[in-house]
Amino acid sequence: MNELLARATHGVDMDSPGAFWHVFFNLLNMVPWAAMFWWNLAFVVVGLLLGRWRGRTLEGALWAWVLGPIGWVVVLLRPRHQPRAEPPPLHRARGMSQREQGERGE
Repeated sequence: MNELLARATHGVDMDSPGAFWHVFFNLLNMVPWAAMFWWNLAFVVVGLLLGRWRGRTLEGALWAWVLGPIGWVVVLLRPRHQPRAEPPPLHRARGMSQREQGERGE
């Protein structure tokens, strides 16, 4: 822990007004951004696949992007997407063309 504090405060005058920001940017420079990017991309791909399996592709990707692997659990616990019920087709009068039906108001 002392080593991390030493690295975060390296080159910082703790009495200066901008010391907080200098320490903050030193901490940001210690984050492994490339690894975080690739792990997050893997989480989103798995979320896409789980979402597609559950009928919620975009939702699966978004939950995985925001919450990582916890988003996978959210997608799996939500009910499957049910297709919208379509109404039954209307009956046509036999022997009449569509033009004649339109003229009669049917």
